[in-house]
Amino acid sequence: MNGKGLVLLELFAVLDDLRDVVRRLRFGPPVAFVYNPLEYARAPLEEYVRRYAPGPKEAVLLGMNPGPWGMAQTGIPFGEIEAVTAWLGIKAPVGRPLREHPKRPVLGFDCPRSEVSGKRLWAWARETFITPERFFSRFFVANYCPLVFIEAGGRNRTPDSLPAAEQIPLFEACDRALNRMVVLLKPRYVVGVGKFAEKRARRALSDLEITVGGITHPSPANPRANRGWAALAEKELTELGIEL
Repeated sequence: MNGKGLVLLELFAVLDDLRDVVRRLRFGPPVAFVYNPLEYARAPLEEYVRRYAPGPKEAVLLGMNPGPWGMAQTGIPFGEIEAVTAWLGIKAPVGRPLREHPKRPVLGFDCPRSEVSGKRLWAWARETFITPERFFSRFFVANYCPLVFIEAGGRNRTPDSLPAAEQIPLFEACDRALNRMVVLLKPRYVVGVGKFAEKRARRALSDLEITVGGITHPSPANPRANRGWAALAEKELTELGIEL
């Protein structure tokens, strides 16, 4: 087996280990539903990793956790459906969580909703690099936490708002997985997309010789992102030393 094949095996082992650890964790109110796309959306995620992860990267862009209309549907970080199918060229079967909120159904690639954060991130990548091959020759996009947390009323809940007792085992598992992934991909930079991801990357990668920084999150809930996110992100990447 060549080096690329060995890296893929190791990356899939990282995903398997993280999936198995987080499936055993339990979360209390206000979280009422937990989706784990590492389980039910494994097919498109495997295709994404197989196509685009191998090869040393200049930078890993690290998100927080899946959005309900992005990775929760497609299994791919920031996985806005049109970008995943039309630009990344991926469409694969997606199952369903064991327990599903009626306001947050997993419809896979048939989901009619669009995730704005993913649409912005992948539109920037497409406009800047034209082809996925050019983008992924330098970058990889991942998420820190693989789980989606949904409250009883249907509201999305982010990992940073979980109680400390629930954060500790979850973050320990996610830190280990991130560290292992970075060792395999050998990037010079890990860039948190948003403050939370940057903070966790600094903690998880403190033993590695690597530059950790951050860029503004493209969420429409972030006022700065609504005033031209792509230009802002490019400026922040350049300030980190990543030339575009």
